[in-house]
Amino acid sequence: MDSDEALYERIRRGDMRAFDELYARYASRLYGFLFSILRSRADAEDVFHEAFMRALDARDVELRPGGFRAWLYRIGRNCALNVLRSRERGARAVASIPEVEPAVRADEKLEGKELDQALAGAVERLPPKLLELFHLRSSGMSYEEMAEVLETPLGTIKSRMNQMVTTLREEMKPWIAS
Repeated sequence: MDSDEALYERIRRGDMRAFDELYARYASRLYGFLFSILRSRADAEDVFHEAFMRALDARDVELRPGGFRAWLYRIGRNCALNVLRSRERGARAVASIPEVEPAVRADEKLEGKELDQALAGAVERLPPKLLELFHLRSSGMSYEEMAEVLETPLGTIKSRMNQMVTTLREEMKPWIAS
């Protein structure tokens, strides 16, 4: 049975069987250690793999006899502590986010989309003079400004606006709560 350090040297030379053997030696012990720190199976597994990859990517590492295990555990512990720090930063960031409105249910979203489509259809069916008023008013113009743009008396603008609202209200009756 090769030592951890001998297996590590074989891995560095490309021996994948040595990798499998070393990996199997530490799979449960290192994973258990990382789980005790992280208290998350998924995080412990991710950190376990990351620790192994970092160890394998290390260059110019001279390990004393029996030093591989401590070195690998130190890499794993540092990776785990990074995850914990990240969680804390994430928790602080989430805590600083103002609460948002509850998500719109799919049926409410569909109903809202249908309402938007119904209104768009009703607007498109307006006679040209009323449609023109609708767009001017939608852009934020006052009655006086619309009268000036259209070169139409203010009374006529008011009358047409009343006609437009009445027409839209009639078309949108199915959507208006009684």
